[in-house]
Amino acid sequence: MSAKLKVARNPEPGPQPVRPAKSAAKLDRLIHERLRLGILSALAAGESMTFSDLKKLLSATDGNLSVHARKLEDANYIVCEKGFEGRVPRSEYRITPAGRRALEKYLNHMEALIRVARESM
Repeated sequence: MSAKLKVARNPEPGPQPVRPAKSAAKLDRLIHERLRLGILSALAAGESMTFSDLKKLLSATDGNLSVHARKLEDANYIVCEKGFEGRVPRSEYRITPAGRRALEKYLNHMEALIRVARESM
């Protein structure tokens, strides 16, 4: 006797409900860290910021800001231009188009999670 394999067919494609537990696990972990989210948000709001300005704004230490900025640079979310102002080193950061898209996607994801959480209250 031969067994027939039943193939489950999906109904018409449409918006799938957001499941907070599974959906939260899919957040961009690179952006989800507090300081990196702060860096991207600050840079998205303006054209560029210096290392010193970001440090003051985010109340970060030199080492902490440097490490997190490097991770965003490695992901091509931000760029850093180094130069001198007189004899003083100056690092200026700017968000890239890829960083802007990643931040937009992250924010949309968070908004969907918030909406579902509010609806379930």
